[in-house]
Amino acid sequence: MNWDQIQGNWKEMKGRARQQWGQLTDDDVDQAAGDREALEGKIQQRYGKSKEEARSEVDAWMARH
Repeated sequence: MNWDQIQGNWKEMKGRARQQWGQLTDDDVDQAAGDREALEGKIQQRYGKSKEEARSEVDAWMARH
């Protein structure tokens, strides 16, 4: 699945994002609203990861869906 598909189906995908990154709040996921950079930023913030680590995790998550 590419990011455009994820963004288009964000209401469905945000639940999957919460399963993957349990420390993200509903507000975090809602604020990301399908914006990849915003999601990566929230992951960085909540997990203390680097930008590259967050991007890599989102890439892996996308590949599974």
